[in-house]
Amino acid sequence: MSEAAVLSLAIARADFADPADAAALVAVLDAYARDPMGGGEPLSADVRERLAPALAAVPGAFAFLARIGGEAVGAATCFMGFSTFAARPLVNIHDVSVLPGHRGKGVARALFAAIEAEATARGACKVTLEVLAGNHRAKNLYASLGYGDYQLDPEAGNALFWQKRLT
Repeated sequence: MSEAAVLSLAIARADFADPADAAALVAVLDAYARDPMGGGEPLSADVRERLAPALAAVPGAFAFLARIGGEAVGAATCFMGFSTFAARPLVNIHDVSVLPGHRGKGVARALFAAIEAEATARGACKVTLEVLAGNHRAKNLYASLGYGDYQLDPEAGNALFWQKRLT
């Protein structure tokens, strides 16, 4: 990233009630949803309309926006959780997205620094996230930041993230 771009990169907590922040968050998440790593489909009009108010209603939800020169180029949405084994809060990163033209320039690293500072301020014992096995670029970034899969007992294998969709 050029010195000028570094100087203009700003990471700030998103205000879900602020129309500009809400629109920026939706736009970045929609770009992520359209990407093959986000499923390759745009967010529906209904989701685009409901997303920011719905996030505002979730206790412990927070997000960061990355802007360069005032333009939103990245976002991260996070949720507070709880570790029963540590009896402390944790932060789960649900989405991290950087617009294609800004990838590889330190935007995601800056978002992670903000998330980790927020997690520390909230007394979290860890930060968790999920990543697609084939998303090598993201996995390389996350590993370089100290993230990795885990296991409690080598004989039981690595932890997996599963889901069941409910209608």
